[in-house]
Amino acid sequence: MRAIQTGILLLAATLAAFLSSYSWRHANIQQKDKYELASSWPALPDSLVLGQVTGIGIDTGQHIFLFHRAERQWTTPFPSAAIASNTILELDAEKGSLLNSWGGGYFVMPHGLTVDADNNIWVTDVALQQVFKFTHDGKLLMTIGEAGFAGHDSLHFNMPTDVAVCKNGSFYVSDGYGNSRIVKFSASGQYLFEWGARGEDQGEFKTPHGIDLDENENVYVADRENNRIQKFDPQGKFLAQWKNSEAKQLYSLSIEKPLNRLFAIDYIPIDGTSPSGSDILFFGPGMKPEKRLGRSGDYHGDACRYHDIAVDRKGNIYVGDILGNQIQKFNRISSR
Repeated sequence: MRAIQTGILLLAATLAAFLSSYSWRHANIQQKDKYELASSWPALPDSLVLGQVTGIGIDTGQHIFLFHRAERQWTTPFPSAAIASNTILELDAEKGSLLNSWGGGYFVMPHGLTVDADNNIWVTDVALQQVFKFTHDGKLLMTIGEAGFAGHDSLHFNMPTDVAVCKNGSFYVSDGYGNSRIVKFSASGQYLFEWGARGEDQGEFKTPHGIDLDENENVYVADRENNRIQKFDPQGKFLAQWKNSEAKQLYSLSIEKPLNRLFAIDYIPIDGTSPSGSDILFFGPGMKPEKRLGRSGDYHGDACRYHDIAVDRKGNIYVGDILGNQIQKFNRISSR
């Protein structure tokens, strides 16, 4: 009997390891949707020079918000001067026209952007070491972290990357390049708890780079350098993971609500002089892979380096490309 139980446990462990590294090549493709690149989107003014698009969010009116670096490129050590141009843009989802812009003279190295259910705009700046909450039109409401000072405690971050906001206004911060942890705060910005450390085990991270919540407020983390997605309950208990075996880095993710469909983006780093590019990854229930679109799918445009992803109410997909300094829209052109 003991031998049988041991065999069952070994089989279960083997199956779990297989599922966690499940390859797209073995996927039973159920994703019926087709997507088409909107070639003339966005329609921005000629005078606006779009920089590296690092963060994307969508408000309740389905306006697209993006966070970009304008005239600045990622360089280390980071500069100290703020970017002069407006770094937060609000676009019409259909036409791609510019509705509003703000954020000039404020940010040093833009990174993540999130729009909450009340249309507040949350952003992270990895040079300033801070998380900011603004009104829809750019009035500052809250700042977490000390400007320019990195740390690993309840008052400091070390290059925070993204924010996910709960229905009650409390929020999670993926922190980030330096600390490799997830931190939760109350709606008023009070530190609540955290989990994670640098490593490869369950609940550990190597650059938690993107974060989002499903309808049950489970927490999904794009664990970039571990090239995987980790799923946790609202208290940080590990639930599941999916390991990407087709690329080197998994940059970000997005949950399409209320359907709870998971999307993610990856990247194969530059090899020699030619970048391999990014894929958009589609998942079914249980983080089961369904489809890819990008360097290895039916999109044949220029190679991109996708940094963030968002999905609107119609199922259209928006991705920020930091290689081509652009935002791309993929229209969903068939029904589920």
